Amino acid sequence: MADSIFRKLRDGGEEGELAPALTIEETVASPFALDVSCYLLANLSSSILAGKSKSEGLVLVTFSRSPSFYLQFLKQKGIFVSSSSKWIRVLDCYTDPLGWIDQPSPGVITEGSSLIKLHKCVSDLKRLFSSIIEAGREMVGDGKTRFSVAIDSVNELLRHSSMPLVSGLLTDLRSHAQVSSLFWSLNTDLHQEKVTNALEYISTMKANLEPFCPSSDGKRNALENLFLVHQDFGKGRFHIRFKLRKGRVRVMSEEYHVDQTGINFSPISSVETIIAATKSLIPKASYLVHFNLQLSEKERFEKEKVVLPFEHQDHGKSTEIYDGRRMLADGKTEATPLSSGELQADVVSSGKGGEIIYFRDSDDEHPDSDEDPDDDLDI
Repeated sequence: MADSIFRKLRDGGEEGELAPALTIEETVASPFALDVSCYLLANLSSSILAGKSKSEGLVLVTFSRSPSFYLQFLKQKGIFVSSSSKWIRVLDCYTDPLGWIDQPSPGVITEGSSLIKLHKCVSDLKRLFSSIIEAGREMVGDGKTRFSVAIDSVNELLRHSSMPLVSGLLTDLRSHAQVSSLFWSLNTDLHQEKVTNALEYISTMKANLEPFCPSSDGKRNALENLFLVHQDFGKGRFHIRFKLRKGRVRVMSEEYHVDQTGINFSPISSVETIIAATKSLIPKASYLVHFNLQLSEKERFEKEKVVLPFEHQDHGKSTEIYDGRRMLADGKTEATPLSSGELQADVVSSGKGGEIIYFRDSDDEHPDSDEDPDDDLDI
């Protein structure tokens, strides 16, 4: 399932469309969004180097880790980054995000340091947007060649800027003609629900990490849950939601396991587990509207008792449609027509109200000439 996300990011969007975007959501109970980001980073880098990606470069924007961390990670995966590499640029927003350091202290020059550009004052998102586009054009030029953008975390962006400005930055990146794909990570426990919903609205894909053992809401079974959390820490379910064309949504799930080598994914064997896992991803109606769409048992019972106005209420009896002649099934011979006076007296004495009685002039008439098209309605 994680490979499906990678293929979407690798292939990018069609010309004239917005770039596909991915939100990787983590929680305190399952803080492994960084591992998923590194997994995608390594696969995207390999596909770019192999020429199998629509993008020919990658701009990495670092907020939660230093650039040397990611360069070392790529080196461990067999992807060596040197100063002559033309397929990657790193925008360092980790070292001095507020612009407090006038001159950085001289330190050990890391491998590929010429590819790293220090960016200060991350609260200026217009300048950050320009820096990302400039870094991408250094690799691919100003033509139609495209590049991918990876932001390791938007938590720091939301700490220094408002939600509308951050969503505007991500939308501008998606709509840029040279951006092929875009992904970022988010810790949902640090932000309000409206912030999470806004970022999900911008995204075309959402990946959610869920632990096997949910957190305890009380102190009753706190020790048991603590033992289970410690035992299953690093394991859980990885849910993916794709937004398809015409408003359709596809939900997929698999299991993940984090070890020293990184994050690994495997399919879920139990069908019941898949159904139970995907039910939690279906948005509730109460989140979308301001009134209740569910019916109680009493309301459902009263609804079933309602008689529709154009529904036959013959209680199982066969429905016969009158064709303008006496029904031969009654076994009665055609009687002499009653006079108007006799008919009126008979109606008054019976107390049943009036009705229109019509007899066909002859059998030579067209069969459909006098048939009422609404005879099948119980009016």
